[in-house]
Amino acid sequence: MLLFTNIVSNIGGDRVEVQALFPKARTPILEPRPSDAELISKADLIIVNGLELEAPTLKLAKASKPKDAEIYEVGNNTVTEEQYVFDASFPKEGGKPNPHLWVNTKYAEAYAKLAAEQLTELDPAGADYYATNLKNYQQRLEELDKVTRAVVASIPPENRKLLTYHDSWAYWAKEYDFDVIGAIQPADFNEPSAQDVAKLIDQIKESKVPAIFGSEVFPSKVEEQIAREAKVKTANTSDDDLPGEGSADAMENTNSEHTYIGMMAENLRILAENLGGNPDLVKDLNTANVVGPTATANASSTK
Repeated sequence: MLLFTNIVSNIGGDRVEVQALFPKARTPILEPRPSDAELISKADLIIVNGLELEAPTLKLAKASKPKDAEIYEVGNNTVTEEQYVFDASFPKEGGKPNPHLWVNTKYAEAYAKLAAEQLTELDPAGADYYATNLKNYQQRLEELDKVTRAVVASIPPENRKLLTYHDSWAYWAKEYDFDVIGAIQPADFNEPSAQDVAKLIDQIKESKVPAIFGSEVFPSKVEEQIAREAKVKTANTSDDDLPGEGSADAMENTNSEHTYIGMMAENLRILAENLGGNPDLVKDLNTANVVGPTATANASSTK
């Protein structure tokens, strides 16, 4: 996914070439493209989320990768089984935990650290370079965490509830004291039944949540129907589509950089605007990369 590419690129800088297997509008739960096998066959390191998110691609990677290339699952090395979250889209009886760790900024910091470790092992000569980039990037992520907490504090406690289309906010909600009250998309990734829709409408009315949040990856007319009948607002957030540069409609009208931090900043703005918080708290957040062509002047790096 592009967000993983962005996180790893902020650590690897110009010492590595990072390519995404899953560009815009393609999710890791889908079957990989035939061309992905050729890309994998040239890789020195394959970094995936794990937690069974990319099962079809992992099968291809094991068959196509060079013998010495490692497949590293950052999610499996970030949380233990005791920390897994199961929910509507990822029920425990299905055996697959919710894999969306990266939406939680603290886990994104862990992903960056693990990426630095893997790149250093692959390229020991770049150890200092990767360490510097990691330090700068973690500082940027710490600022994102502070802004997130400020935005959450600005939202009235009674509105700190999330009903989303896809269950991708579970780990974020646990970190920032939000209540995920449900998801529109059922575990089989089909549209909800009429009975499910009726239950969701009743749940929204009972919880008095002012808005529900859709997904740019899973557009749904059912979401609009639910919002209309429950008389609440609807808005789209993103868990893997970076803003700008051809992003989904939900993220096009934004000044945020085409980065993971930019994506999360735009999400915070959308949540604040629709849940009674202060979206202006996001304005001064630096969403640029710490290395690369879009890095800002105050982001230090080494060559």
